[in-house]
Amino acid sequence: MGEAEESTTLDLVLRVPGDLAGLTLPEGVDRRLQALLEKQDGGETLSDDERAEAEGLVDLSDLLSLLRLRARGADSVSA
Repeated sequence: MGEAEESTTLDLVLRVPGDLAGLTLPEGVDRRLQALLEKQDGGETLSDDERAEAEGLVDLSDLLSLLRLRARGADSVSA
């Protein structure tokens, strides 16, 4: 039998400067993500490359959202 996969939980403490609170995807990148999502929502099949691109952009957008939330939390704690 193959080796069992091990799962690891990692807790991170992020310290971010307050200017990250306004961090967003650049306009062109956001437009590309929206175009890919609209194509998919319209019933068109994304190519493998388009799907990988969309997934990467969604991951990046999620990360930026997390950083904004952390920055806002840090601001409210220090206020």
